[in-house]
Amino acid sequence: MNNKVSVIRRVWRFLKQPSSQYSVLLIAVICFIGGIIFWGGFNTGMEATNKLEFCISCHEMRDTVYKEYKESIHYANRTGVRAICSDCHVPKDWGHKMLRKIQASQEVWGALTGFIDTPEKFETHRMALATKEWERMQASDSRECRNCHSLEAMSSAVQKQSAYQRHMKSKAEGKTCIDCHKGIAHNLPKEYRNPDEE
Repeated sequence: MNNKVSVIRRVWRFLKQPSSQYSVLLIAVICFIGGIIFWGGFNTGMEATNKLEFCISCHEMRDTVYKEYKESIHYANRTGVRAICSDCHVPKDWGHKMLRKIQASQEVWGALTGFIDTPEKFETHRMALATKEWERMQASDSRECRNCHSLEAMSSAVQKQSAYQRHMKSKAEGKTCIDCHKGIAHNLPKEYRNPDEE
């Protein structure tokens, strides 16, 4: 027991010893506090980019998809639950969220270069943009949809029977939300053809 106390005292003495001007302990405390401040600022910045106001701060979004979204069930519905851009387009968990933010930096470049800076240009690229997003959602098994919607929580007593049966069939076939629910919050591209209707 005395040996452990002796070791702790020696470590504490080392940490308190001045190294040129400051003790190692003081430097460690400053680094720790600095790390907390940096992380807090970084996290605050990340959360700010998930707000609706940020998403529609560029006219490319405000003048096209935001107008469509305001006409959708995700904007106004009988339950009063509103999904905003980040609910559908940004994962909640930290790792996937960071990957999505890195991918989104390409979208910022597109805004800076005028890739879709007019409604006409946006319409020209709508199919490619939608396809890329649908592929991302399929690859993640519609992870963002499942933050709010769960097949396991769907009740056959509350949901219309036809919809409930389609959901259960989709589950059995291994389909994901976006396989059937394209165009739920935004207009479908004019080139889009539903494979189930062909």
